[in-house]
Order: sequence, then structure tokens, then C-alpha cells
Amino acid sequence: MPKTTPVTTLARRSPHAEGVSNDEFRAAMSRLAAGVCLITAHETPLTADGPRGEDVGMTATAFMSVSLDPPLVLVSLREGSRMDDLLAEQPLWAVSVLSEHQLQVAGRFAMKGRISDRLLFADVPYVRGEASGAPLLTGALATLECRTENRVEAGDHTLVIGRVLTAALPNPDSPPLTYFRGRYRHLGQ
Repeated sequence: MPKTTPVTTLARRSPHAEGVSNDEFRAAMSRLAAGVCLITAHETPLTADGPRGEDVGMTATAFMSVSLDPPLVLVSLREGSRMDDLLAEQPLWAVSVLSEHQLQVAGRFAMKGRISDRLLFADVPYVRGEASGAPLLTGALATLECRTENRVEAGDHTLVIGRVLTAALPNPDSPPLTYFRGRYRHLGQ
């Protein structure tokens, strides 16, 4: 029989009015395995004659399919993050579902206090999406280009619901990169 840890034995730091603490919630949700994606968008230049826009990317594990008809997906963004701010203004964005050999890409775009996005993309192979203008990673399991349909404030995050404009399978047979118990993992580990 598997060993279980009662929630009441976990550290109870900063409980909310409902009684569950951040630590308890984080521990429980870390047991939910998730796929890993790179969310990308192209920031347009401020002026037509100004410097070119920049590509922006972030690693996400809170991504899911919402609807088949119409084809909708959802990504959860930390409120006030660079991607949240950009997608509030730029409705076109893309998703690359990462394969297990793209672990370094996931880590690179998840870093706190990271270097500029331009440098992060410097040696990452990608093509530019025709519908979104955003980078689509070469070697990803799947790529999607999306247009924002709705934004929903949810606690300290924004749920961005996007209509899928294109879908492709650049490397469909590669094993997926997953995230479980606070670490990137290969399927079967």
C-alpha cells in the first residue's frame, strides 16, 4: 500500500481564510504531472521606423485544451509577468509542446532574473509562425499558433484563452518532457 502523508501533517505556513496554506496547496499540486510548453509571442516595434520588435518566451506547465469546436486552449500566466503584459496588448501567440530533448530550453526560459529574451533565443532553432509571427521551436512535439479570445483574472494569475489558428507536429514521435514534484522529468521516471 502506498505511503500517504495527511495534509494536516504538512507545514501550515500562511493559511488562507479557507484553511489551506500555500505550502499545502503547492505540495498537493506538485503531484499532478504536467506537460511542458514554451509560450512565445513577438513584441511589435513601438514605432514603424524604430528598432525591430523582440521575441518573448516563457516556460509553462499550466496549459490545456479547452474546446474542440471551436479549437481553444488555455495558458495560465503570472499576473504582471512580461508575457501577461505582452499578451494584454498582442493577441497573437504560439505554443511549442516540448520533447524530452528540450529540457535545457525549458530551464532557460523558466529562469528568474534571466538575461534578455533576444539572447535566450540566440541558439535555439525555430521557425517563425506564419499566422502569429511568433517563434515555433524546431523539434517540438507539436506547435500551435493562437489568437486571444478571452482573458480571465484568477487570483494572482491571468487565464488566457486562445483560438488555435494553426497546428503542426514537427517531431510527433519524440517522448514528451514532463514536470512532476517540482522537477522536469522524462516519461517513465
